[in-house]
Amino acid sequence: MGRKTLTRTGLGAAVFREVGLSQTESESFVNRVLELIAESLEAGEQVKITSFGTFSVRTKTARIGRNPKTRQEAPILPRRVLTFRPSHEMKVRVAAGNRGH
Repeated sequence: MGRKTLTRTGLGAAVFREVGLSQTESESFVNRVLELIAESLEAGEQVKITSFGTFSVRTKTARIGRNPKTRQEAPILPRRVLTFRPSHEMKVRVAAGNRGH
């Protein structure tokens, strides 16, 4: 099964084809949008893209975990994790793609 991956370069090429900016401007535009999203998430802000989904940062508290192989307990430090919650529209589109297989 050949799976495709949409890359930063692929996004730049799509902007180039659809919007008509130069290749360099298109790549710069995509890079800046992604940088703005990353900066917002670093600052703990939520990023909501209508009809796509919401990115947010969640803070996890410290806890005791267990190595499943050795069953030895180990502390898990507090950390921030990135979460994505797809919009209803995105869930419907993805589910519709499942019917084609």
